[in-house]
Amino acid sequence: MSAKKPIYVLGTGLSHDGSSCILKDGEIIVAIEKERLSRIKHDGGNDYLTVEYCLNTAGISVNDLALVVQVANFEKDTIYPASFKGKRLFGNNCTVPFITISHHLAHAYSAVGTSPFETSNVMVIDGCGSPYAHCEDLDHAIIPQDVNAIPGLFGEKDSYYYFDGKQLIALYKDFSIISLYDNKYPVHLPTSKHSIGGFYSMVSGYCFGNMDDAGKLMGLAPYGRDGVYTEDIFLLKDGRVFVREEVLAMFTQPMDFLIRPLKENFQYYADIAKWVQQELEKAVLYIFKHRLALQKNTNICYAGGVALNAVCNTKIVHELGLDNFYIEPAAGDNGLALGCAFYGWIETLKQPKKTHNKSTAFGKIYDTNEIIVALEQFQQNNKTVQFNFEFYDDYINKTAAYLADGKVIGWFQEGAEFGPRALGFRSILADPRKLQIQHFINSDIKFREDFRPFAPAVLQEKVHEYFEYGHESPYMIMIDKIKTKWKYKLGGIVHVDGTCRVQTVTADWNKQFYELISAFQSITNVAVLLNTSFNRKGMPIVETPYDAIDFFFQCKLDVLVINNCIITKQPND
Repeated sequence: MSAKKPIYVLGTGLSHDGSSCILKDGEIIVAIEKERLSRIKHDGGNDYLTVEYCLNTAGISVNDLALVVQVANFEKDTIYPASFKGKRLFGNNCTVPFITISHHLAHAYSAVGTSPFETSNVMVIDGCGSPYAHCEDLDHAIIPQDVNAIPGLFGEKDSYYYFDGKQLIALYKDFSIISLYDNKYPVHLPTSKHSIGGFYSMVSGYCFGNMDDAGKLMGLAPYGRDGVYTEDIFLLKDGRVFVREEVLAMFTQPMDFLIRPLKENFQYYADIAKWVQQELEKAVLYIFKHRLALQKNTNICYAGGVALNAVCNTKIVHELGLDNFYIEPAAGDNGLALGCAFYGWIETLKQPKKTHNKSTAFGKIYDTNEIIVALEQFQQNNKTVQFNFEFYDDYINKTAAYLADGKVIGWFQEGAEFGPRALGFRSILADPRKLQIQHFINSDIKFREDFRPFAPAVLQEKVHEYFEYGHESPYMIMIDKIKTKWKYKLGGIVHVDGTCRVQTVTADWNKQFYELISAFQSITNVAVLLNTSFNRKGMPIVETPYDAIDFFFQCKLDVLVINNCIITKQPND
């Protein structure tokens, strides 16, 4: 009797931060963000690169797929197998069934599919989702009456669902009228007129000149002063959130690299960031309280771009007392491909949800031969650069010794993380006790603003020793306060307000990283490492061994560790 043929489902996201994912019998076997391959931050649209990568890594062809599920933002019926913002891999003769779903539904399924819960409620809050006319999840939802009463195009801004173990049912969906060209004020929201995520992105652009720097805005906020701005940004009414339009008139001094650079006007922009962060927290908490009252559930999932705000996430947990709260690690549009794939498996094919193994390392694993080829290729392209490399059985202990000696390490292990956080597979690591380490990494390795903090990676069983609340936080998506005795001893990972965006590390899906921190602890008696993403400002996280080697020689990293290969520079480099 022949073995049962595997069922492969491809999910692909065609919004900004594009990505693709393949499930094999309901489990993720590969997923990749487009920016990791194109080397263009927040790249999206056409999915040829990501689909090709996923098929090659899975070792299958298009014809092996049982189903393709896709999503964009404002497009639905015009997404064809052969073309979307360029040629697609499938072609005109593709016989694989295609399904296109709406934006928030994909966000919600990305959380459902990766969460540890059999049943749950799911919150989605982002900048702007699909237009009302594209949503297929409206049948059972409470929808505000004015969504149909006011002429114009409406886009999703927040959605609340119940997952019963077999399908998602929308309980409440709010929409905002979309006004792309409303230039009444010096600044305007990028899409939706009344969007929490859109407003935060707008202020990111105001302070940094880039609407995609929302995470940076969260890092700037602690430098701001309380009470400088007291106006309410949002009108909170009837369980809904609206942007108070008159507030937009206050934003009259956008950062300008020549006229108003950030550095010379730092306190002004920090005060703005503080105000906006606090207002975002109030608005998100208001939505959560209202939606949770509609249907109580002990298990709550959360996705959408706003769910990446670690400070706000921590307030949700503390103020609402949520014990079983799962935040999708790739909560932004990069996670849409996961949601598409899980929608196909659970909703379309009617297959049971599989328990996810908690990992986010969905990228290709590069073997020893590929590392050697990358080293040879780099040497061929850079003949004057001299370096040493060697493969070690005890590479973890050797790396720990380098870290304890004050060296800054590029750490490249197994498949890359999926999502915006480096969690010990594509990381830059350092000793958090080292004086001036934050300044050194920001200025000489990542080439970014000096105010930006770094995260502590701590052994899960030791988290209470260093931090006040001791949250389990494997995805670096919550914050905690460092205990007083460690505040100055571990200054490299403490933000100006005494908080840290903590990553708790366990051996079950992060074995090498867990062993490295343990080896570092055996030398230093400290079970914490400074962990930041393996990239510089404006660069996607490295994907291939060649990416890592190339960046290694562009900055002041001391040592590069790729799997068990340790690479060092010669002194004249």
